[in-house]
Amino acid sequence: MDREAAARAPVTPPTAAASRRSIARVDVLGVGISAIDPDDALSEMTRWIADREQHYVCVTGVHGVMEAQRDPELLRIHNDSGLTTPDGMPMVWAAHAAGAADVQRVYGPDLMLAACARAAERGWGCYLYGSSDEVLAQLRANLCDRFPGLRIVGAHSPPFRELTPEEDDAVVRAIDESGAQIVWVGLSTPKQERWMAAHVGRLNAPVLVGVGAAFDIHAGLARQAPRWMQRSGLEWLFRLVAEPRRLWRRYMVNNPRFLLAIARRRPRIRPEAEECER
Repeated sequence: MDREAAARAPVTPPTAAASRRSIARVDVLGVGISAIDPDDALSEMTRWIADREQHYVCVTGVHGVMEAQRDPELLRIHNDSGLTTPDGMPMVWAAHAAGAADVQRVYGPDLMLAACARAAERGWGCYLYGSSDEVLAQLRANLCDRFPGLRIVGAHSPPFRELTPEEDDAVVRAIDESGAQIVWVGLSTPKQERWMAAHVGRLNAPVLVGVGAAFDIHAGLARQAPRWMQRSGLEWLFRLVAEPRRLWRRYMVNNPRFLLAIARRRPRIRPEAEECER
């Protein structure tokens, strides 16, 4: 079977619960953070493609967890994911405090690069959804330069407004016709999580991944914090200094609230049979 035919072959309906049974989750204020490292995340995504299972990946830090405290639907979306990765160091430290000592940060931009490298090796098609046409063009060029043989099979920049049902159907058709195995979604939190949850059962692609700022970073339009700041949990400070007007409320309000909430409700490893709070 050729690549295009394989991409259009029937897929298993979303089975996030089955995926969660094999990967433990750490309950962080009701959000089930997958107890994984970067290799685990890439291996699980690879398995979904091989088995034709459909899942989405939430790449989640303090911002996503705190947004989920105010929005029961967003909390459910995080807990129904195939993976909810520990994107920020506070998620890693929470997992360690709960006893999941092997958890490592699964950072969205790094996960995107690792998956694109594997996609180039295995011939998977990648679709880019989000941001602007200019960013998508530069992102596409940069990724193809970095990973010779990478198949970027399509890209779409949606309007900022909500799509009409007809427009959304057209997007679904375009992605399906591209034969993509991975759809990279760069819409920021919580918009990208809502989009993935709404489309995981409609698209043929096995893997949807919300990576937010990774589009701008890999297009060369946004700087990453130095690795030492990432490892020490100070990436938020780097981003705040870079974009104070946009991010001050997120970090100066959410971060203290997160610390207070964690002091009251300690992270814990969720027993396999237990559903995270929804």
